[in-house]
Amino acid sequence: MRIALAQINPLVGDLLGNGEQLLQACRLAAEQGADLVVAPELALWGYPPRDLLLRPALRQRQAQALDQLAAQLPAELALLLGVSESASDGQQPDLFNAAALVEAGGWRVVARKRLLPSYDVFDERRYFRPADQPCLLELERGGRPWRLGLTLCEDLWVEERLLGQRLLGADPIGELQALRPDLLINLSASPFAQGKAELRRQLAAAAADRLGCPVVYVNQAGGNDELIFDGGSFVGTPGGGVPCQLAFAAADLACWDAAGSTAPAAPPLPDAEELLLRNLVLGVRDYARKCGFQTALLGLSGGIDSALVAVIAAAALGPQRLQAVLMPSPWSSTGSVDDALALADRLGIANQTVPIAPLMASFDQALSPALGSAPMGLTAENLQSRIRGTLLMALANQQGQLLLTTGNKSELAVGYCTLYGDMNGGLAVIGDLYKTSVFRLCAWIDSAAAARCRRELGLPAEGELVGTAIREKPPSAELRPDQRDSDSLPDYAVLDPLLKALIERQRSPEELIAQGCDPALAERVPADAALKVVVGVVNPNRVELLRAMAQRWPQLALVASNAGAKLVRELWDQRRPAAPGEPEPEPLPPLPTIDVVKQEVCRRLAGGFSLCLIPAPTPRWPGALMAFEESTGLLMSSKFFSAHICEATFAEANRSTTEEDRRWFYECLMAPMAGQVESVLDRLDELPIRVIAPFHEIGRAHV
Repeated sequence: MRIALAQINPLVGDLLGNGEQLLQACRLAAEQGADLVVAPELALWGYPPRDLLLRPALRQRQAQALDQLAAQLPAELALLLGVSESASDGQQPDLFNAAALVEAGGWRVVARKRLLPSYDVFDERRYFRPADQPCLLELERGGRPWRLGLTLCEDLWVEERLLGQRLLGADPIGELQALRPDLLINLSASPFAQGKAELRRQLAAAAADRLGCPVVYVNQAGGNDELIFDGGSFVGTPGGGVPCQLAFAAADLACWDAAGSTAPAAPPLPDAEELLLRNLVLGVRDYARKCGFQTALLGLSGGIDSALVAVIAAAALGPQRLQAVLMPSPWSSTGSVDDALALADRLGIANQTVPIAPLMASFDQALSPALGSAPMGLTAENLQSRIRGTLLMALANQQGQLLLTTGNKSELAVGYCTLYGDMNGGLAVIGDLYKTSVFRLCAWIDSAAAARCRRELGLPAEGELVGTAIREKPPSAELRPDQRDSDSLPDYAVLDPLLKALIERQRSPEELIAQGCDPALAERVPADAALKVVVGVVNPNRVELLRAMAQRWPQLALVASNAGAKLVRELWDQRRPAAPGEPEPEPLPPLPTIDVVKQEVCRRLAGGFSLCLIPAPTPRWPGALMAFEESTGLLMSSKFFSAHICEATFAEANRSTTEEDRRWFYECLMAPMAGQVESVLDRLDELPIRVIAPFHEIGRAHV
């Protein structure tokens, strides 16, 4: 069977137009001898359709689009695509996120999504209900029957050892093992994030290894508002081979022969900076195109942020469709103005200069009577930004242009920006890039490694583009004489790791301080104290301690093995009743949330540390959980290597009388668990352990 991966760039809500895209892809695939075309998740709707899914008229339009595809599909060709399917029982939500098979003359739903993400940018449980069984499609092609395991996006994201966590619910890959599919197909709409392309390959390789068959992964491409879908569809084989790889940050189509026997090694992924640049360009291009803008406008200051936005926009729209405006104040340095003009010249973009000194003087004159003096300090600085924002909005409105803002994530996160000033605009191009990422990306753009990418994006390929002068000047908004960003903010090399910990990993100031962060810096962003405790063993004493911690830190969360979590839940409400005359004990705190570790999993921590959690059940400690820190080689072995030793006098004096009891203990209780213990030892033998830290100290009475 020859399979075509159709990586389309849909417009959200344009079901008929997206159907036409799919039809064109099918015709091209038929010319290349394809038997089956695979399209992304919700391909007719475009992802994410959000509340458009609730409109009856659009549901009817989906049926119309499917009927048109069935009527016009090339003969002997089948199309597998993502659709919504209405439930008929009248309960809400009344939709399934589904896959339909379209063939000449008709179509039918053949799969439903099992795992519905409702985290981060996803909200699928608002619209869909989960399916309750695995999906296998039998299809005859190429003179033989094929068993196709069908999954949709999140259904593939079940490898806890790769993800650190996963959605509660079914394991769609595990459920397909007994059905022995020839291929696994995943229809996806997975937004771009740095490092995600490699993670998808790892997930596909893991699924291929579990099922013993190739994985066909088809992703959406294109920008939809704040989300960018990076494409990068591929075929993965057991062992990590990638015999078919589609383009990143672009619509694409490629065919793969499922009957082929070769499984070449995975081709290297593009540099992280290249993927980032290409996707930023795609995001700007699609936002403008899908919103109906032909041209764009930005303020060019001579700083690194506006320089990067100018480069991205010139690549996305073409320099002839981009206009830059310089708005120098009395505090703008000659160097910044010259750097901005030189950048505009290198990019070939039109520019004009609108000095704001006269407007600043007018505001001073107008406000002085009310304030008793001209505006000063932060007020004066914000006025400059608002003057510039007003000018840019007026120009963009008058000329029908998309106004691009130039603020980065570091500035926006700490409020180092001005409402109705530099925040004015339709699209924050680098609003999700930290300042250090901006510097890193600009350095790559100016390097020789970027020449091919620059050429393919229509940018000048030779020499510096951003320019050394812009990249190396100290960051400054130039809102007062000799101003530097460092006057108001920590150095970005210090600030950005802190922001990542607070925003992305949801760390508290207390946690950051414990990890060595300057307390004054960590506490500048308030948050409730939170602790996450790894529970190595569970007994009543440990639970008593955990209850005391939960009283002190209400946001306490626990990490425990599956057996350990069960014991914690059983013991949490059990305690000795008050004796006569004793005061009643205080009410118990609520049971904290428990992150259950069912199999070995590795978690990334702040400071570059990585913690591998290894369930290690033994007869005495069934809930044991060991932890291994990779960078230090430290194994926190719980009680696996710890044992209480009786006093020698007792052991020797009673050896003869206890021999039968000891034999019964070891033969009847311990021996049946020997294999389990040996498997843990085998796993530990694979780790580069430098130090073992058992729960009980090694001393006179402990080993």
